[in-house]
Amino acid sequence: MKKIINTRILVVSAFILSLIFLTAADVTAQRSTRARRAAAAAKNKADLKKGAEDVAIQIKNITKFVFVLGGVARGIEDIDKDVKAGKASRAVAQQNEEFKTNVRASFNGITTGLIKLEADFRTKPALRKYLLDIEGVAARSVGAENFAQAGRFNDGGKELLLVVERLADTLVAMP
Repeated sequence: MKKIINTRILVVSAFILSLIFLTAADVTAQRSTRARRAAAAAKNKADLKKGAEDVAIQIKNITKFVFVLGGVARGIEDIDKDVKAGKASRAVAQQNEEFKTNVRASFNGITTGLIKLEADFRTKPALRKYLLDIEGVAARSVGAENFAQAGRFNDGGKELLLVVERLADTLVAMP
């Protein structure tokens, strides 16, 4: 009889211990799931903040560039007229070509930044829901760059203003 009682105590003890271990494992799993969710939420919030900051930086960069571009484009056009009329020296004409090259490189730099920005919105889950708002700014910037390559700097600047509008709309849509 004593052997049966010891066996029952052993079985009941094993059962109780297994319940305790299973419960502890389940609580640990719940905690780690909650921790993972909290970490993911924090990362999403950080990605949203960084994304909004990146959009704001692009807006600032482009608006500063367009502001300066107005005067530069006018100067380039005036020098081009003087060169065609034979009123400008060869050195001035060469300097004007360097100005054009620098302006075109600046357009290219803006395009590069916008391509990276769009890529971030495509690849980061927190930003992906705003992709439709920002999508196309890089393509429009390429269009502006093409105008610059053709020597139509003012038209390129107008395209960049449309990019700024789209970026501002994206920023408004973000929390």
